[in-house]
Amino acid sequence: MRVARGRVDARVFLELPAESSGTRLNAAVAAAYARELTELTSRLGLTGGVTLEALLRCPGVLQTSPAEGDPEASWALVGPALRQALDAFNGMRDREGGALAADLSARISELRAAVGRIRDQAPAVVQRYREQMLQRIRLAGVDGIAADDERVLREVVLFADRSDINEELTRLDSHFAQFDDCLRSQEPLGRKLDFLAQEMNREVNTIGSKANDAAIAADVVLLKTELERFREQAQNVE
Repeated sequence: MRVARGRVDARVFLELPAESSGTRLNAAVAAAYARELTELTSRLGLTGGVTLEALLRCPGVLQTSPAEGDPEASWALVGPALRQALDAFNGMRDREGGALAADLSARISELRAAVGRIRDQAPAVVQRYREQMLQRIRLAGVDGIAADDERVLREVVLFADRSDINEELTRLDSHFAQFDDCLRSQEPLGRKLDFLAQEMNREVNTIGSKANDAAIAADVVLLKTELERFREQAQNVE
């Protein structure tokens, strides 16, 4: 198999030698022309009569039928040329594929780096939320609520549960590993890469909605940007 995705159209024009075609004289058509032309020259008072040369120039008097070539014999000529063209086509695609693989790998490296930063920042999100909540309590002038107050701890636990992004980060790591497997595969990968881009985008959107943190939000924007570039490049992969 030389092409697994998309469609290849090929047009073949076959020129046969002139001697392989047959030419015949349609006497009935020539006679009809002769009668009509003779009557016309008489009616118009013309001299000279109807010549054979004039009759041969009339449409349909000389009929040429092209010879029909043998399809099997023609394929013996067309097949090697077509295979050579497809080999050249695939050689060009291999060179382009190498460039695409390098670009996609660079995108995944950017995604991995951003996910690593988010993983490092995630544990501090809950602590910052706790500190901000206590600061708002103090600014509101509420007394008698300590850092270890049960109500504060309950609110912090609820926030930690809502903002937990460990599952999403783990699934992103799994998707990155699947991309590494794709680089080692010899099978068509376009559809799989497109699917991976969709799945990664779903995880990134979830992280953006759950992680209430400015630093993480900045990396989420970067992730979405790189993912869009990844998805566009994946459209060029077979």
